[in-house]
Amino acid sequence: MSFQPPRGTDDILPPESEAWRRALAIWDEWARLYGFPLVMTPIFESTDLFERGVGDTTEMVTKQMYTFEDQGGRSLTLRPEGTAGVVRAYIGAGSPGVWKGAYSGPFFRYERPQGARRRQFWQVGVEYLDVESPRADAEVIELAHRYLSEVGVQGLELLLNSLGDRKCRPGYVEVLRGYLRDRSSDLSEQGVELIEQNPLRVLDSKADGPKLTDAPRSADHLCDACAEHYATTKALLSDLGVPYTEDPTLVRGLDYYTRTTFEYVSNDLDASQNAVGGGGRYDGLSESLGGPPVPGVGFALGLDRIVLSTEAPVGSGIDAYLVSEAGPDDALRIASRLRDAGLAIDFDTEGRSVKAQFRAARRSGSDITLVWKGSGRVDVQSEGDRLELEVEDVPGWFKERSG
Repeated sequence: MSFQPPRGTDDILPPESEAWRRALAIWDEWARLYGFPLVMTPIFESTDLFERGVGDTTEMVTKQMYTFEDQGGRSLTLRPEGTAGVVRAYIGAGSPGVWKGAYSGPFFRYERPQGARRRQFWQVGVEYLDVESPRADAEVIELAHRYLSEVGVQGLELLLNSLGDRKCRPGYVEVLRGYLRDRSSDLSEQGVELIEQNPLRVLDSKADGPKLTDAPRSADHLCDACAEHYATTKALLSDLGVPYTEDPTLVRGLDYYTRTTFEYVSNDLDASQNAVGGGGRYDGLSESLGGPPVPGVGFALGLDRIVLSTEAPVGSGIDAYLVSEAGPDDALRIASRLRDAGLAIDFDTEGRSVKAQFRAARRSGSDITLVWKGSGRVDVQSEGDRLELEVEDVPGWFKERSG
């Protein structure tokens, strides 16, 4: 019997996995620079958390969740998104005021697998809670932009919109509902059903959204407070040098969004799967989960599509491969010394012949081979060049080489 990964999931192996390692390492550094410490929540949660938080009429909840009953008869769901779980954890911690958190991990949605749309996928994201200022919106949007730029996403574009709040959005929803009723003959069966249930979801529909380019704009129906918040957010992004394009049809797929919504796309990917992440403000989410009023803003970025959209070369993940002519015990000691100095070193632990070790060095993907002869010095071989160094001088040589 031969086992394969379940449909819609993947084994991510070397050398491709090095692109993932790089993307995750860059993410950790940017999250640190912006003051977002690590947050870890369960991979499965109460099903009700997502029904109440995400919205029971959203496609994610109605069609895409992996839901099961445990032995205690409780309905649990593999997390399809990260924000609801993080806000739940924040409430459980006593809603401790202004708070930042960054996360990274696998998420699950039952979708038709294609291209970069998988049933198990990896996201990184941040949540910034108990903040109302548009400066918080601008900060998280800039963080995502800087990360995606450094990691190398090609054709990066930021789409921006505002959905208003509980004061002004109901009026816009009624205007949109009337517009959709007049256009119902052009809509899909699901789109017609959503007119009364949740008309914003029609704009988000892959089947119906492209037909509705002349739909009423949410940004034209904002109250004064929301209009000021949106204008300030845009001005701050311009001051920060973050380019954006306003998209009046951008509503995202989750019911908890209010005011600012944004999405990052890679124009080098297929148009139907070009979103590499997005987010927005969710000022009413805490209350819907039984907590106090806590405004918040955040985003999630999809590593699967980020890696697909980058052109970063896939390397070996090591600085050098160590070949020992004096045996594997010496190799272990020398490798340990070099690793202490911050170098990523691999070597053969089995005591194979020098010829076999050189073959392993070529397979490693590293362009540098260190040859230990047992004399206190190593030969450094790189792209046809060769020099001899004392072991303690090797880290300095690498530092000078990297400039």
